[in-house]
Amino acid sequence: MQIRSGRTTAPPSLDSLDSSIIDILRTNGRATNQEIAERLSITAATVSARLQKMEEAHVMRVVAVTDFAAHGYNVIIALGVRVQGRDIGDVGRDLAELPQVLSVNIMNGDYDIELLVALHDFSEVQKFLFDHIAVIDGVMHIASGIAVDIVKFEFNVVPL
Repeated sequence: MQIRSGRTTAPPSLDSLDSSIIDILRTNGRATNQEIAERLSITAATVSARLQKMEEAHVMRVVAVTDFAAHGYNVIIALGVRVQGRDIGDVGRDLAELPQVLSVNIMNGDYDIELLVALHDFSEVQKFLFDHIAVIDGVMHIASGIAVDIVKFEFNVVPL
């Protein structure tokens, strides 16, 4: 059994080769180890070892990010939800079960929970709000905002 103190450990440092590998994958997530190796003048085995080391250290991971419009989602809405009479985490988990919900965030602010939702078109908004969100036990209030344009959507959560 491992006991953790309140301290957090510093993340492993990345050298310029690690950063270069990550930069290539940010640009082309489908780049093979061989393609990365050729661009950096190293071996594919080195790329593989570096990727494995970074993933095991939880410094990075390779994930697929889908394009909303390519899948027919033309409406992105942000929702603020106030919760009453039920645990906020339980309400958040219920909301996370909805396939249209891209993210669920427990908040400290005007709303208890904030959601990012993708829908195919505007005709779905009212039905989604009333038939899927409002019926969840504990949802007291919903405030919605519709994204009219996406200025930045970046999946990189930490700049290197």
